[in-house]
Amino acid sequence: MDETATVAESYTEMTELLLPNDTNNLGRALGGAVLHWMDICGAIAGMRFSNRQVVTASMDHVDFISPIEMGEVAVIEGYVFNVGNTSVDVKVHVSAENPRTDERRRTTTSYFTFVALDDEGTPASVPELTTPTDAEETLRDDAIEGRREQLRSVAERYDL
Repeated sequence: MDETATVAESYTEMTELLLPNDTNNLGRALGGAVLHWMDICGAIAGMRFSNRQVVTASMDHVDFISPIEMGEVAVIEGYVFNVGNTSVDVKVHVSAENPRTDERRRTTTSYFTFVALDDEGTPASVPELTTPTDAEETLRDDAIEGRREQLRSVAERYDL
C-alpha cells in the first residue's frame, strides 16, 4: 500500500436521474435515497484513497436545503479531506441539476467517517493525506472549516 494519497486520488462524482421509485408523493427525492447515494459516493472515495474496503463509521448532521425534483439529475461529489490511523473523513456534496439548462443548485452537504478494513475485516492503516496542489489544499481546508461550521451550527440550534 502507498504511504501517501491525495485529495484528487479520492475524488468521486456520481449522477442519478431522479425517477419515480426514489420520489415522495410530491415528486421530490426521498431523503433516504439521497442519504443512500451520499453513503455510496463517500465509500467509493474512501476506497479509492485507501485501496481498501471501508465501512461507514459516522455521518454528520444533514439538512436538506433544496429539493431534487423528478427528472432532475442528482450530482453527488465526494473526496477525502482528513485521515486518522484507520479512518478517512469524506466531504459529500449533493447538487440538483436541470438537464435542459445545466443549472445546478446545492441541496445538501455532509461529512462522513469511514474505517478501512484489511482482508480479515479488522481496521487497517490508511495512507497519509497529501495536498500537492493549491487547489487540493483549498478543498481540504474548505472541508475542515465547513465541518467545523456545520457542527457549531448544530450545537447552537440544539443548545448543546
